[in-house]
Amino acid sequence: MAFKRTSTSFRQGSFTMPGEYYQSPAIFDEEIEKIGLKQWHCVGRAGQIARAGDFFVRTIAGESIIVVRDREGTPRAHFNVCRHRGTRICERASGKFSETIQCQYHAWTYALDGRLIGAPHMHEVEGFSKAGYGLHQARVAEWEGFLFVNLDSDAVPFDVTFASMINRLSRFGLAHLAVGRRVEYDVASNWKLLTQNYSECLHCPTIHPELSCKLPYQSGANDLTEGPFLGGYMEITAGSDSVTASGKRCGPLLAPDLPEADQRRAYYYTLMPNMFLSIHPDYANYYMVWPQTPTRTIIESEWLFHPSAAADPGFHPEDAVAIWDTTNRQDWHICEQSQLGVRSRVYQPGPYSARESVPAAWDRAYLEAMGR
Repeated sequence: MAFKRTSTSFRQGSFTMPGEYYQSPAIFDEEIEKIGLKQWHCVGRAGQIARAGDFFVRTIAGESIIVVRDREGTPRAHFNVCRHRGTRICERASGKFSETIQCQYHAWTYALDGRLIGAPHMHEVEGFSKAGYGLHQARVAEWEGFLFVNLDSDAVPFDVTFASMINRLSRFGLAHLAVGRRVEYDVASNWKLLTQNYSECLHCPTIHPELSCKLPYQSGANDLTEGPFLGGYMEITAGSDSVTASGKRCGPLLAPDLPEADQRRAYYYTLMPNMFLSIHPDYANYYMVWPQTPTRTIIESEWLFHPSAAADPGFHPEDAVAIWDTTNRQDWHICEQSQLGVRSRVYQPGPYSARESVPAAWDRAYLEAMGR
């Protein structure tokens, strides 16, 4: 799908949310039930489970999930709970199962696709059938090389939920990119403050001087302005070829036939509930947002490059990592200051400006998901 420039929507009278939304344990618990257990979460890249038996474990809305590729090549997501006595099966964060998944407690054994294939002494139990005791399953989808998991067996299908995104970014070849760097951040802030921050650049001139000289905050336009997926592009400053510390490209273009216009732009999207996606001419980086408490969030970020980049003598990934690691830490710090501020007895919702239309739209999508 070609990029289409659309005007940014803004509703006069949009205000930030009350302070309780950023610190209330009751609201945090409600978010788990209405968002965490219901929506499609980005859990990582398909390349993490490249071969049969490869796995990694994710915690989503308090549930431990084993993401594994089965022997037929299909990605699976199993609840990390043995069907015998409820024991957590897998303690490792990642690895490779040889042939099966086995609970260490009483050796109940499952195929990679979750079928129960071994249950010692259960043949002595009248009426027991292994067919009724496979691992509980979550739903899995793959898009542009990213894996998504939904814990709700009755969830709206991924292709329906992500209809506005399915072909929107295909020209960048994201599915084929290789992970070059990974950084994890532990932030003393509510996850919504982090999302709102990522959704606007009005703060960039004051908070991000290194970034602002590469991306003028008034440049570009948004092409998704309502709903759970929001964002658009910004124009890279003349004299810079990419958004890097040096302003130079750090490696080859993401796609050799990348349109000329996209070679001068950077794209930024929030994909509710837990993904931020940034695309530049020569690299992409994405963030997975994992709320821990009302006032603490873990953010995992990975930088993605063209698969041939590592063999390129001009490949300098740290040029891309450096500018965003600096920018990220500036963002997380100011969000921690926001978290402290909204705790005040005198805090009241403040008005959004027209330059903050995307965080205002995100708030509306969030409130709708919460049934407000």
